[in-house]
Amino acid sequence: MSKTHTVNEPTIGEYIDDEERELIEAIESNAHKSSKSFLTPERKKELQEMAKNTMNHVRKNKKQISIRLPDEDLKLLKIKAKKEGMPYQTLINSILHKAVNEN
Repeated sequence: MSKTHTVNEPTIGEYIDDEERELIEAIESNAHKSSKSFLTPERKKELQEMAKNTMNHVRKNKKQISIRLPDEDLKLLKIKAKKEGMPYQTLINSILHKAVNEN
């Protein structure tokens, strides 16, 4: 027997609490946007170098493999990855990592 779960649709104009109302009003008013960037060109270069070094380290410790998957599974993985905003290979890597590191 399967259980059904109903989801209540949010009511437009109603907020959970004052904090949510203030946050949404600030976002909608663009109050959160600053006209000045606090990221200096030097800091940007430093952060890019750090990211590059991190990715190079990650790539060095990975082994390329080939795997056969059912078409439907691959299709579903690609859909899920797109929803998560990541490449599907990254999602597969994450799933495998979690599976082998479970206690």
